[in-house]
Amino acid sequence: MFRFHRLAAAIAALLLASPALPSVSSSAASNQHSLRDRLMHRGGHAEKVMPQPLGTGTRMNPASRAAASPAVVPPGYPRYRLIDLGTLGGPESNTIFPGRTLNNRGAVIVSAQTAVPDPNCVLDCYYDHALVRRANGRLVELPFPAGIDPAVNYNCACDIATNGQTGGFVTNGLIDPLTGFPQFRPVVWGAFGGVWDLGTFGGNSGQVNMLGPWGNAVGAALNTVPEDPDFASFMNGFTPAATQARAFLWNGGKLRDLGTLGGNDAEALAINASGLIYGMSYTDTVAHDATGLPTTHPFIWKNGSMQDLGTLGGTLAVVGDGLVGGPWGATLNGRGQAIGTSTLAGDETWHAFLWDKGKMVDLGTLGGDNSEALAINELGWVMGRSDYSPDSSYHHATLWRDGTSKDLGVVAPCLNSTATASNSRGDVVADLGYCTDDPSDLDFNSAFMWRPGREIVDLNNLVVPASSMHIESAFGINDKGEIAANAYLSTGELHAILLVPLAQ
Repeated sequence: MFRFHRLAAAIAALLLASPALPSVSSSAASNQHSLRDRLMHRGGHAEKVMPQPLGTGTRMNPASRAAASPAVVPPGYPRYRLIDLGTLGGPESNTIFPGRTLNNRGAVIVSAQTAVPDPNCVLDCYYDHALVRRANGRLVELPFPAGIDPAVNYNCACDIATNGQTGGFVTNGLIDPLTGFPQFRPVVWGAFGGVWDLGTFGGNSGQVNMLGPWGNAVGAALNTVPEDPDFASFMNGFTPAATQARAFLWNGGKLRDLGTLGGNDAEALAINASGLIYGMSYTDTVAHDATGLPTTHPFIWKNGSMQDLGTLGGTLAVVGDGLVGGPWGATLNGRGQAIGTSTLAGDETWHAFLWDKGKMVDLGTLGGDNSEALAINELGWVMGRSDYSPDSSYHHATLWRDGTSKDLGVVAPCLNSTATASNSRGDVVADLGYCTDDPSDLDFNSAFMWRPGREIVDLNNLVVPASSMHIESAFGINDKGEIAANAYLSTGELHAILLVPLAQ
């Protein structure tokens, strides 16, 4: 079962080539086939899922859970108190990924199932609503705009700003007649209440991807001009679309179309305190055989000007891990450094890149064919994963910093790892995968933490007192050391959790 992402992240979770999913084959033919299949699958023709913890869902065999391994913890790590953030009456909840799920004040955004089943199971088998745990510990369910019935609609907070504002989307009970999929409305929620429907450019869908520090927001919204559904859906947060998707800036109560790099569609994914906007756009309108999409480049937009950042030689360069995952989250920092993933010449392999000081830098791999960048922190460190050998189907969490790459390794017996987030102190969290022989085990995935100069450690071994819940993914860590994560109950349901460091 797959949870809905932002209802917009279609296959972002399913295809994030999770730690529970080996990297694609090293053969060129297999890479090419896999890339196009994934891009087209994510283009709006599969179910929409909440940002899945890198490919997980309710396990089918909770009784098979292995006994907890002895807590072997390298020195220098904190211990944590586990707080179960619960649900809204349904069986499950999860933290948001990819996305800024946790701010430095300790507020965290959650997608929580209500007790109301979705009779059509279009997006999930229960209606999901956005839930915010405020820094003071209060849990707040985010409201819907006036006129929308919360009982039979979804909403999702996809980003949380430092000031506590959140942005995302709501469904409005209507079906897009061009796609047969529920309509989304881009919304912003105030830090102390209220919700604003930002509207669209006349089309039937839109969503907020990130909030700026002054209440402005960026995202994508549809206009009324017919477009190839694969092209439009890819630039519409992987939500089904049949008209052009356009990158927007919402400021002063108005939507501004940021334009494109020459194609018909674009999406804005991130904004920083300097007003830089980071996104991606088609540069033409002709699909390539290897990708099924027009040439795609990332852009930086500022003061009405859109700068084309180019590629690493291929025809497809995207924000973040947008080739096999999702382009949202911490992909742009306050220095104006941006990260993404680009195909190389021939579109058969892809590498992580860093945009810095006017240049796109190929971050390379750990020795295998492919790498992906998922997040960047304020230090300029890039987190992601890389194939480490052309002879292995597995990948390792990778940290790129100061022109070097570091293999963060795995925690035995796990075989995969992926780095998803880091704070300004350099603490890194993310996922481990293939930790048992049975994908139905609750322990098949685990979460990890890594600190500079220390060995990688399983987060489950840092919880005091030890919990019956199994932490299988971690997607956010703030400068206080708090961690937003997901964990399985012993009965197999997935819940969002917050790990709070104990006083040392």
